[in-house]
Amino acid sequence: MKRFVIALAILVCGSAGFMPVQAQKEKWNKGILVEEFLYDKAPFPSCHSATLAETPTGLVASFFGGTKERHPDVGIWVCRQLNGAWTAPVEVANGNQEDGSRLPTWNPVLYQIPGGDLMLFYKIGPKPSEWQGWLKTSSDGGATWSEARMLPEGYVGPVKNKPELINGELFCASSTEGDGWKVHFEVTPDFGKTWRKIGPIDKGAENYDAIQPSILKHGNGKLQVLCRSKNRTIVTSWSEDNGRTWSPLEKAELPNNNSGTDAVTMANGRHVLVYNHVLPPGDLAKGPRTPLNVAVSKDGKKWKAALVLEDSPISQYSYPAVIQTSDGMLHFIYTWRRERIKHVVVDPSKMKTKKIKKGEWPGGNPVAGDVQDQEE
Repeated sequence: MKRFVIALAILVCGSAGFMPVQAQKEKWNKGILVEEFLYDKAPFPSCHSATLAETPTGLVASFFGGTKERHPDVGIWVCRQLNGAWTAPVEVANGNQEDGSRLPTWNPVLYQIPGGDLMLFYKIGPKPSEWQGWLKTSSDGGATWSEARMLPEGYVGPVKNKPELINGELFCASSTEGDGWKVHFEVTPDFGKTWRKIGPIDKGAENYDAIQPSILKHGNGKLQVLCRSKNRTIVTSWSEDNGRTWSPLEKAELPNNNSGTDAVTMANGRHVLVYNHVLPPGDLAKGPRTPLNVAVSKDGKKWKAALVLEDSPISQYSYPAVIQTSDGMLHFIYTWRRERIKHVVVDPSKMKTKKIKKGEWPGGNPVAGDVQDQEE
């Protein structure tokens, strides 16, 4: 079956007149400085949902790893970049329970407090509709960690993507999946001591099912979120008052294969989005998570194609995260086939861009395979 899906994907792309995958990637790789895996070998076979932060002592990455997603042995692992090399993965959190049982952990998110500790948010629970948020901190760039602290009941912290500091408060873009997919915000004015919620955001006229938002900053109190959805499109919402109120969800004119995305506003005000620019086959809501693309925008509405980070018909390249470091470079981190975590460094000044018109990637939108990807 696996060979059939790969062969079908290649046939579909070829029959639609798309260039071969390697040529496609080479055409869209301007500005890429480094491509590397965090590790070659690890004590776990499967990994997912990576996050990245710049600390005073260097980059720190985290992800969950274990037998497979939802398995109780899945823990939260950390790698640190020291002298240009990544340390071996170290498990820093797990779902061990007082009765001796163990639950899986999920979706770590790192945040470096300016002049303070490194925060590690993560979740514990049997599935996304039942997980609970937890928090650890590190005062030495991820080398050692505090005891785990549970967030208030019903809070999960940032659900997948990094928080943003807005008017002195940490805005954690979050979502729930139990009673329908909904987007909300969990806000802390004191870096995790006290919390309040904003939302959920109105699902809009089309009743969009959205989760896993990321925040863009447009200045003068204007904010935007971009979200994963079940509706074959990235969806968006806007705030004009620093996140206190939000417009109903609406279509963002870019495709989504029901997989995670991330975005960041660069120091120059331009916005960067990393996502799978691919439509699921037919009218399916979910599809293979390949290729992995990067787009840029001045206004968060009109986007230009910039990079193809991966374009193999072998799924999946997914759940990306992006940050801009103090030297101006963009750092991307993402799941590579559920086997390893990949890190890519990009000089944004060297990227070559081309307009994305009506949601179509220049050269055509790939449609990869005909079997849904069943993982979260």
